[in-house]
Amino acid sequence: MTFTELPLSTALQANLARHGFLTPTPVQAEAIPPALEGRDVVATAQTGTGKTLAFLLPILESILATGVKNGPAALILSPTRELALQIDETFQRLAAGTKIRSAVAVGGMNENQQLRALRGGAQVIIATPGRLSDFMDRGLVRLAGVRAFVLDEADRMLDMGFLPSIRAIAKSLPAARQTLLFSATIEKSVAHLIDAYVTDPVRIAIGSVTKPTEQVTLDHYEVGSDRKLAMLLHLLEQQAGSTLVFARTKHRTDRLARSLSNAGLKAARIHGDRTQGQRNQALAGFKNGSYRILVATDVAARGIHVDGISHVVNFDLPQQPEDFVHRIGRTGRAGARGLASTFSTREERQEIRRIERALGVRLRPQEAPAGLQAEEKNTKVIQLPTPPATRTFGPRRRRSMAAR
Repeated sequence: MTFTELPLSTALQANLARHGFLTPTPVQAEAIPPALEGRDVVATAQTGTGKTLAFLLPILESILATGVKNGPAALILSPTRELALQIDETFQRLAAGTKIRSAVAVGGMNENQQLRALRGGAQVIIATPGRLSDFMDRGLVRLAGVRAFVLDEADRMLDMGFLPSIRAIAKSLPAARQTLLFSATIEKSVAHLIDAYVTDPVRIAIGSVTKPTEQVTLDHYEVGSDRKLAMLLHLLEQQAGSTLVFARTKHRTDRLARSLSNAGLKAARIHGDRTQGQRNQALAGFKNGSYRILVATDVAARGIHVDGISHVVNFDLPQQPEDFVHRIGRTGRAGARGLASTFSTREERQEIRRIERALGVRLRPQEAPAGLQAEEKNTKVIQLPTPPATRTFGPRRRRSMAAR
C-alpha cells in the first residue's frame, strides 16, 4: 500500500509527497482506514512506528470533508511539552495550504500566546492535560465542538498522574465523538480508560508492546560504578553518529553532560528542571547536529522523536522494564539499524535478569576494556557521584508530577 491509495484529499496527498511520506508504516496502514470511516481506534505500538500520522491524517481529512470552520474540531492530548510540540511540527507540514490551524496548550511557554491561538479559531488543539485542564478551570477554552479526541501515549499520561485531568477534559467533550487512543502498553489502568471513553473500537497491535524491536542490537557492559563515565567515553570514541544517553536523576544528568563537555564532546541535557527554552534549544541542537550527544532523564525524553539516532546508552538502569523499551525505541527507527548499550554493576546483575525476563530478550554480554571491568582494582578513572540504588522492579508506582 502507498499513501496515494488512501482516500485523502489532494492537498494532503501533495503534502505527504512533498515531505517524503510515500508508504504507510504498519500502524498507519491499519489505523488510518477505520479512522477515516469514523471508527474509534485503540492501537498499541512501540515508539517510532509512525503513530502521529496515524491520527493526524484522519483528523485533517475529516475537517476538510466537513468544511474548515473556526473553533476546535479535534483535541490531541500528549504527556509532555516536547511531544506536543513535535506533533504540532508534523501538523504544520501536513496542514500546509489547507487553512486548518492548530493551537498548542502546554506548560512552560507563553500563556497569552497560547490563548490567542485558542481564541483565534484554531481547529486542532494539541495539549498536555495539566495545562488544558487549567485553562478549562478558568473558563478560557470551550470544547463543545470537538468531534475527534486523541489520547497519545496514554500509558505515559497515566504514569504521570494525569488521570483526573483526562477525566475532567473528557467530561466536557460531546458524547458523540470519535476517540483514537495510542499506547505502548495496555495495562489495567489503560484498559479502564478504554472502557470509559472508547466505543466499540477497532483494536490494532503492531509488534510486541513489551519486547524491543529487532532492529536494535542490545549490548551489555558490566562495569564498576566509578568506571561508567570512562566506559561511555570509550564507546563514544568507537561509535560515530548521534547518541542519546539516559541517566537516572536530574542532578546526574547535569553532572554527566558537564563531564562530557569537559572531555571535549558536544553534549546537551534535558530534564524537568530545565526551562522550556533550554529544552527546545537542546532538542533543536541535537536534531541539527550541533550537539552529538543528548543526556536525558526518562520522563523528559518521552517526547523525543528524532530520526537518525544511531546509539542509545543506558548509563543508569531504568526504574521499570517498560522504560527500557521506551529508551531504546529512540534508535532503530523507520527500518534503520540501531545500537543500545546498557551499563550495570555487579550488584545490579539481578536487575539485568529481571529486565531480560520481563521483556523476553537477552542482552549481549560485552567485555569492557582492560581497566574498566567491574572486577578491576586500583584503576584511575573519571568518577561521577553514585546515584540512588536501583529500585527492585515490582508493581508500577505512579510518578508524581514533580518527577517530570
